[in-house]
Amino acid sequence: MNKKRFVAALFTAVVFAVPAAAAEPVKIGVLLPFSGVYGGLGSDQERALGLGFDTFGRSVGGRDIALVKADTEAKPAVGLQKARELILRDRVDLLVGIVSSAVAGAVRDYVHNAGVPLFITNAGNDLLTGARCSPWIIRTSFSNSQIVRGMGPWLHGRGYRRAFLMAFDYSAGRQMMDAFRDSFTAAGGAIAGEEYPPLGQVQDFAPYLVKLKSAAPDVTFVFFAGPPAIKFAREYAAFGLSSDIPLAAAGWLTSALHIDRQGGEVDGVYSILNYVPSIANAENAAFQRAHQARFGRAGSEYGVAAYDTARLIVDALAAVGADLSDKRAFLRAVHGVSFNGPRGPFRIDPATNNIIQNIYISQVRKSARGGVTAEVLDVLPDMRDAAGGCRM
Repeated sequence: MNKKRFVAALFTAVVFAVPAAAAEPVKIGVLLPFSGVYGGLGSDQERALGLGFDTFGRSVGGRDIALVKADTEAKPAVGLQKARELILRDRVDLLVGIVSSAVAGAVRDYVHNAGVPLFITNAGNDLLTGARCSPWIIRTSFSNSQIVRGMGPWLHGRGYRRAFLMAFDYSAGRQMMDAFRDSFTAAGGAIAGEEYPPLGQVQDFAPYLVKLKSAAPDVTFVFFAGPPAIKFAREYAAFGLSSDIPLAAAGWLTSALHIDRQGGEVDGVYSILNYVPSIANAENAAFQRAHQARFGRAGSEYGVAAYDTARLIVDALAAVGADLSDKRAFLRAVHGVSFNGPRGPFRIDPATNNIIQNIYISQVRKSARGGVTAEVLDVLPDMRDAAGGCRM
């Protein structure tokens, strides 16, 4: 062999001996509270998000999916700082998460101007997919109005005519009560009274329950979540109101995260939400089996939104061959994804970037095992929001 042929052969051998460089991973920033008042909700979503990627794919188009965590602490300033770090320092391709609407509001302009897709897995402020919508912000959870607007006509249709409303005095509480009030009065109902305790300052609901009792409504509608939900339901029952004034609520009052601790205190409560563990479909059965096997408890409404988000991302990535060089093409792929998940039919409305989904009305009932469970009474299919000033 002459010298030129020897060098060429050696070069070829070296080239084929070195494995091809692995494709860069798709980096996803997970922007959730892992400490503070919403730390438990953030951890619940992170676990279900990981379960979702394990189920639907940790690798797409030859690219692995890498998750980069950041703790928002549910504080707007911290959330904005973490979003900047994820985008500028960690160079993430996508963002997922956000529990607090205040944090979502704080990061909205930065994400919009940066052109990095953000998948909101909880924060329900109507404006985020309404007047302050962005082509870069996709919500896979719910809007506040979407959850509750169907409860007004449903309750009126069952003979309830005078409702008393109660929620904490902040955007989510006001938006949910506004949506309920509008739909209930449009159906012919009347509002007997409304109370808005200051967020995070209520040690005792008794003063508000006294006003509720004196108003003599025939139904109460409330929105409380987390520890205040447990406290409110306990005091409502202890005050002797449960037997005289039926209680209805946005479904976080009887969340899967704490319904076992509430027990008989919430027996008979009507609730409306986009998910309850008792939904009867094959996808929900699979989700609940996997969640129970891995984490030792039922999957919640918080977790299912993150789980579905993982599937949405995997399917959209597959549609573009995991090529994110054209983010707008990826967003078009997001709008093209639809599937049946644990919540039922799932798709994103291209007019608002808010999810189109079923809403479930359920009632808490004692189970044969001695506990309580939310049993589905009615399904409001394919609920979507009006554009509400959204211009993409």
